[in-house]
Amino acid sequence: MTPQGTSLIGREAVTGDQAIIRAVNPTTGEALAPDYPGLDRQAVARACELAEAAFASYRETSLKQRAAFLETIAGEIEALGDALIERAMAETGLPQARLEGERGRTCGQLRLFASVVRAGEWLDIRLDPALPERQPLPRVDLRQQHVPLGPVTVFGASNFPLAFSVAGGDTASALAAGCPVVVKAHSAHPGTSELVGRAVQAAVAKCGLPEGVFSLLFGAGREVGQALVADPRIQAVGFTGSRAGGLALLATAQARPQPIPVYAEMSSINPVFLLPEALQARSKEIAEGFVASLNMGAGQFCTNPGLVIGVKGPDLDAFLEAAGEAVKGSGAQTMLTPGIHGAYVQGVEQLASHAREVARGQAGEGPCACQAALFAASGSDFLKNEALQAEVFGAGSLVIECEDLAQMRAVAEALEGQLTATLQLDEGDVEAARPLLPVLERKAGRVLANGWPTGVEVCHAMVHGGPFPATSDARSTSVGSAAIQRFLRPVCYQNLPMGLLPEALKDDNPLKVSRLVDGRREA
Repeated sequence: MTPQGTSLIGREAVTGDQAIIRAVNPTTGEALAPDYPGLDRQAVARACELAEAAFASYRETSLKQRAAFLETIAGEIEALGDALIERAMAETGLPQARLEGERGRTCGQLRLFASVVRAGEWLDIRLDPALPERQPLPRVDLRQQHVPLGPVTVFGASNFPLAFSVAGGDTASALAAGCPVVVKAHSAHPGTSELVGRAVQAAVAKCGLPEGVFSLLFGAGREVGQALVADPRIQAVGFTGSRAGGLALLATAQARPQPIPVYAEMSSINPVFLLPEALQARSKEIAEGFVASLNMGAGQFCTNPGLVIGVKGPDLDAFLEAAGEAVKGSGAQTMLTPGIHGAYVQGVEQLASHAREVARGQAGEGPCACQAALFAASGSDFLKNEALQAEVFGAGSLVIECEDLAQMRAVAEALEGQLTATLQLDEGDVEAARPLLPVLERKAGRVLANGWPTGVEVCHAMVHGGPFPATSDARSTSVGSAAIQRFLRPVCYQNLPMGLLPEALKDDNPLKVSRLVDGRREA
């Protein structure tokens, strides 16, 4: 399959007539065909109209049908074969192995949500049978389940052209919940987006679903995205990107006559705390692991370790020396887009104006080459300078040298919300870590020990979210099976006749799903 330069509105391929998007090979700077003309507001409205029309029947699909649809999408993506990987490599500069792994993750999470749909626990069924003889007042029959919100808009991410894009976690979880999806494709990888979009479109047709279950729209600038969020038929938004972009969408969503939830993953520097015993015992090992994590994918991960905190002294000096040497030996890697590269260079320059330079990596020759950078500053400087908390999206990081453990905790208290917080600790550090833990629970969605935050497992227990500005809603996750909860709401049914109740709420439990009956879990 070859990209055609079209948006996908329901079953149709539509060529826009607005400003053109051109993909650029970040390794060479070469523009890639075809051009992608953007859509106008009428086309956006058409996609939303189809999504609303599809919602009435799609929300009523059986658990089996919906699960099969998600599995069919995964199969159609895999059937694209090498064409998908080759196009993604050209548009992103990412290596083949990384993209093949990301394709596997994309299809894996679609299949994970298929299993979640079949199990039915996401319905959160609760039954409180009538108690007509209860004194002093009888209880009526009350039954609750979760239902889908309605059509959802998903924004593709720049740094994951597959796993957080057209058929990524936001789309998979929304479709699993029973919500049609209208995707705003990211301009950095339009060909990749179209190929995946056509795979989803094919799955919709193969499963006999209404065409409005899925659409894929292109548009330069913010007009298409803002029009989608403002459209009254859209009921929720999934976004991964910059803080500025997420806040702009949030403002639009809140300004509507009917405000809607925006689940935006935006900004995180993912602090790593080096506790004394661990630092003394394995400063070089920790430094090597840190730089490996920092350099992964040219640092273009939302979980990149952008801040390291330790107590100053010989052991932290040894860490800085080892980390500096590892950074100096780091080869330049191609960044995803000229825009991301430009923002990285600007961010590193900003850090250099507020902190001392420890090391720079090797300079590259390509137009989007990322030169790794490591800086250091005192704990007191960090506490009085908000600029040192700014995210640098790329392989740049800052080490904070604290006076003591009390100042380390003060630094933790001063942090903004984060996706992750990491403790590097040994057995002798447990008591030092104990007062930090409740602080980190308030600050981050995932707290980990003796690992590195890059790499997010797609599973049931994962939380990929956190307090603002990591996300716009700290109660949610964008990775893992709990992501489905973002696109659901509870409905209570009081005294409805058995024939009118949803299947999952009937006495004989025809769907065989887990239920809470009168406060007790039913097997």
